Amino acid sequence: MSRIGSFLVVMVIAMATTIGVAFLLYRNELDRLRDAVGRGSLVVNLDTGPIEYADSGAGIPLLSIHGAGGGFDLGLAIAADLAGGGFRVIAPSRFGYLRTPVPRDASPAAQGDAHAALLSRLNVPKAVVVGVSAGARSAVELALRHPDKVAALILIVPALYSPTSPVSINVSLGNRFAFWAVNVGGDFAWWAAETVAPSILIRFLGVRPALVSVAPQAERERVMSFVRSVEPLSLRFPGIKIDSVPELHELPLKEITAPTMVISARDDLFNTLPAAEFASGKITGAKLIVYDTGGHLLVGHAQQVREAIRGFLEGAGVRP
Repeated sequence: MSRIGSFLVVMVIAMATTIGVAFLLYRNELDRLRDAVGRGSLVVNLDTGPIEYADSGAGIPLLSIHGAGGGFDLGLAIAADLAGGGFRVIAPSRFGYLRTPVPRDASPAAQGDAHAALLSRLNVPKAVVVGVSAGARSAVELALRHPDKVAALILIVPALYSPTSPVSINVSLGNRFAFWAVNVGGDFAWWAAETVAPSILIRFLGVRPALVSVAPQAERERVMSFVRSVEPLSLRFPGIKIDSVPELHELPLKEITAPTMVISARDDLFNTLPAAEFASGKITGAKLIVYDTGGHLLVGHAQQVREAIRGFLEGAGVRP
């Protein structure tokens, strides 16, 4: 065998070995993730259908409504990250996420009714409601349709209706890859991108990678925790599909009576600022906080957001 032939054989063996090791790592990680999301939650059968949820902690009830790509696990993480302790956190998996199936009516209004039904089943008369990104849609519907259930409403980077500049995402090459991974329920594609090119996924989650690269280590780890929270992608895909084709329309926001705070960032790559400004302008007495930087994950502002939420709730007479 020639030297070139021997070299090619060695390269093929090395590549096959590398691919084999990577696939084993992926399978082990996928098994671990599937096991993790199978723990720490319950499924309750309501009149609106089955709903998965977690119920954790003690204190003032807080309903944590996750955004696209989430589930009860992300709801718990968001509450811990942005609200801190002193709350009884109730974190449902919205329609199509993890063990919550997609019902015939998967509208935000129907999801708002399901939130209310879950609170009633848990004997929670009223809760602080936190709706993040696409989760803001059902949070608003809950406040409109079941105002007696909402002690205060907090909308963070809300993916809501705006009459002038709708919520959107830049269709870059990296985002097209991420869209492809999502559309095929690509667990391996997401895992591989997280391992090899995490900046693609960071941008897909609405944050400029350059902002993360200069952030403190703890903040970089926080961002990557959000990237990892999308896994296993295949168990969240039905919900992502619902969230990715929203039929947004103007709601009677003036009818919301709960004390409300809205938070967004000017450089959010999902363009939630116009919706945040519109909602806060319509909801009577709503407080609007806008950061110049931070993107969709409010990078660098977690502590400020936590303090703002605490101050807002104290002002509204809700103290954990």
